[in-house]
Amino acid sequence: MFRTVFLTLVTLAIAIGGGAASVWYTLRAQEGIGAVTVGNWTAYPSMGALDADPYSKARAAREGILALGRAEGLAFFSNRDSSGNTLSRKCSYVIEGATPPARFWTFYAADRSLAMLAGVGRRRPAANSVGLLRNPDNSFAITVGPSATPGNWLSVAGDGPLVFVLTFYDTPVSSSAGIAEIDLPQVLRTGCNA
Repeated sequence: MFRTVFLTLVTLAIAIGGGAASVWYTLRAQEGIGAVTVGNWTAYPSMGALDADPYSKARAAREGILALGRAEGLAFFSNRDSSGNTLSRKCSYVIEGATPPARFWTFYAADRSLAMLAGVGRRRPAANSVGLLRNPDNSFAITVGPSATPGNWLSVAGDGPLVFVLTFYDTPVSSSAGIAEIDLPQVLRTGCNA
């Protein structure tokens, strides 16, 4: 009798623990169910749609984010540079290239929960398409790091992981089937503090 109860409890613990661990891993993973990857950027195009998969809905609820509908826009996340290294606040990065057409877009540095990082002084680690210095070919370069640089610079200080969030508003990209074929800026690591 005791053996049957013990084996039942062990089986239930393994089943519940394994199920909870797999859901936690799936919701925490940058890639996964419903994700579209473009270079080192990941997006969830159906997250704000009525027909979104349960994992996308759970991810939005867990992170406490307001998911954009397909006609409203699309957010891309990057936690790795173009070489595949995990982003760190101790390092400096250059985000360079061009963006697909959009009425407006924003870019900011965040922690793993996607909350914007605190900047140095009054300077926030965020930029948008309106106040950005651009090259003659309409491309741009944004430097993100602890040391000030000329041009588009976002101050990031401290220690720990880093996530870049690039959100496009009112863009044809969010409703098209060819999301994986668009060009997004590269994230290049330029150096790290010891």
